[in-house]
Amino acid sequence: MPGLQSRAQTPRRVPHIKEAPETRELRQLIRDACVRHAVELDKSVPLDRTQMEFHARSILDGLGQAESYLGWTMVMLASEFWKDQVAVVPPSRRLCLLPHCLRHAETCPGVYDETGLDCGTCTACEIGDYRIVAERLGYRVLVAEGSPIVMKIILSGEVDALVGVACLNVLEKALDKILLAGIPCMAVPLHSNDCRNTSVDRDWVEEMLSVVKDEPVASTRTYVHLMRAASRLFQPDQLARIGLPLRERRAADRAESVPITSIDPIAGTQSLAYDFLMKGGKYSRPFITLAVYDAVTGGRGTGPDGEQHVGAFPDAVFKAAMCIESFHKASLIHDDIEDDDSYRYGEETLHRRLGVPTAINVGDYLIGMGYRLVAKEAGELGAEAVADLLHCLADAHTRLCEGQGAELLWRDAKDKRLSPLDALKIYSLKTSPAFEAALYCGARLAGPADAYAEPFRKFARNLGVAFQVLNDLKDWHGDRANRRGSAGDVLSGRPTVLWAMALESLSATEQMELIALAETRDRSDDWRVRRACQLYRRAGVEMRARQLVEKHQERAKAAADAVEPDELRRLLYYLIDMVLEPPAEETPLGIVSEILPAWPPGLPS
Repeated sequence: MPGLQSRAQTPRRVPHIKEAPETRELRQLIRDACVRHAVELDKSVPLDRTQMEFHARSILDGLGQAESYLGWTMVMLASEFWKDQVAVVPPSRRLCLLPHCLRHAETCPGVYDETGLDCGTCTACEIGDYRIVAERLGYRVLVAEGSPIVMKIILSGEVDALVGVACLNVLEKALDKILLAGIPCMAVPLHSNDCRNTSVDRDWVEEMLSVVKDEPVASTRTYVHLMRAASRLFQPDQLARIGLPLRERRAADRAESVPITSIDPIAGTQSLAYDFLMKGGKYSRPFITLAVYDAVTGGRGTGPDGEQHVGAFPDAVFKAAMCIESFHKASLIHDDIEDDDSYRYGEETLHRRLGVPTAINVGDYLIGMGYRLVAKEAGELGAEAVADLLHCLADAHTRLCEGQGAELLWRDAKDKRLSPLDALKIYSLKTSPAFEAALYCGARLAGPADAYAEPFRKFARNLGVAFQVLNDLKDWHGDRANRRGSAGDVLSGRPTVLWAMALESLSATEQMELIALAETRDRSDDWRVRRACQLYRRAGVEMRARQLVEKHQERAKAAADAVEPDELRRLLYYLIDMVLEPPAEETPLGIVSEILPAWPPGLPS
C-alpha cells in the first residue's frame, strides 16, 4: 500500500515550527509550490503527521526557505490535498470555522456560549464579513477554537467537510485529528499567533469559501463513517434497536424536578447507567472494535460506500463495541470513587451527586450489561467465538483491577518510593487492557484471531504506556473540562512515572522533601505544586518522559508493522496518531512555574 512502508524512513517528528511567511509574495511562492506538490500525491489514503511533515520539508528545501515555515507549509499542503474533495461537498454540508481573535476585543458585543462566540447580527469586524459570505453560500458557521465541538458536529452527521481560519497553534489542535480521520478540510492560517494583533489573506479566505466542483473526484479513505457509527450507538433509539430499551417510567418519574430517590428503583438504576453511558467521552474504544472488524473484512467502511457498509454490520458487532464502552464507563465511575474526583465530563461525579453506594451499583450494572451484550450472541457468532470474546473481556477486566489495585496500595502506603519500572507496570495494567480488548474483539468477530493476539498485546501495551505518560505531562496543565487544577497527581499522591523518575534522580534530602509535599497539608496547594515543579525540573523528568513516549510510540509502530492486511496496519498507525496527541511545545512544568505565586522569601529554591 502506498505510504505505509515509507513511514519508517521518514524523519523523526519534531515539534512544528509555526511562523507565517512575512510577505504576501513569499506566502504565494510557497502556496504555489504546495499546489504543484499536491498534484503528485496519492490521495487514496490520508497523509499522517510524519508524511505531511516530510513533504512540507521537501517543499521548503526545494525553495531554499526557512524551517520556521514548516507548520504553515503543512497547512497549505493539506488544504491542496483536500481541495477537490471539499469542492464537491455542497456548502450546506460544510462547516466554516472562524477565529474569535479577529474581533475587536474592546468593543465586541458578542457573547460566548457552549459552542463559541455568538456574533448575532454584528458586522463590525472581519468575522462578521466572513460569516455573512459563508451563511449566504449555505455554510454552518462556528466562531470557536479547539476540536471537541467541531468533532461533535461532524460526528452528528450534520456536515461532511470543514473550512477554517485560525492561527497555526489552533489549526494544529483543531484540525489535526480531523485531517487524520480523512475528513475533507481546508484552512487559511492567520499571519500571527498573537490574538491581539493579527490578520489574514482575505482573498484566500473568500476563495476557499467559494470553492465548488461539479464533476466526481477520487475519494480518500475516511474513518468518519466508523466514528459516526460508534458515536450513534449510544443514542436511545440505537440502544432500543439492538435490544437495550429503557424501561418505561411513570410520567412523574421522568420530570426533571423529581428527586432520584422517588423514582421507581428498578427503572432508576437502568436510567442512571444509560445516562452515564450516553454522556461525554470520545467513544474511541467502540470505534476501535468497529474499525478493526471492518479492516479485517475488506475495509469497505472507509471507502466511498462506507456509510451503507457500516450500517449493514451485524448487530453482534455493534453489541460487542457497546460492551467495550460499558466496561470503560464502569471503570470511570469506580475510578472517580477511588480517587474521590469531583467532576467528570464537566459535571459533578456520580458518587458526589448520588452517594458512593449508588455509584458503585451503577458501575456494577454497566459491567453486567456489558457481559450480557456478548453472551447473548452465541446463536449468531457461535459458542466458541463468544467464549473467546468473554475470555478476552474477563482477562482485560481483571488486569485493569490489578493495575488499579496496585495504584491504590501504593497511594495508601507509608513508603512513597516507586521505581520507574513499577510505575510503567501499573500503566500497562491500567490503560492497555481496554485497548487490547477493543482490538482483539474486532478481529475475533470476523473469525479466528489467534494470529493477532500477540501483535495486538504488544501494540496495546506500548500505546497504553505512552498514552499514560502523556497524561502525566498534561496533568501539569490542569483539566478545565473537569475543573481540575494543575499537578493533581502530586497533590493526590498518585503514583506516576514522573514521580518515580524524580525520586530516582534527586538527592536524598530532595527525595524526602518531595515525599513530604505529597503527604503533608500544612502548606497551600500552590506552594506545594510550585516546589514539586522545581524539584521535577531539577530532576529533568520532562525530557525523560518525552523520550519514554517516543520509545513506546516506536514500539507500537513496530507491532503495527507485523500485522496484515494493509487496512489493519493503516488503522493501527492512525490509532497511534489519534491516541497520542503531540505534547505542547512549551513544557507544562515550565508553564506551571511561571503562573504560580512567587516562592516565599527566605525559603530555599
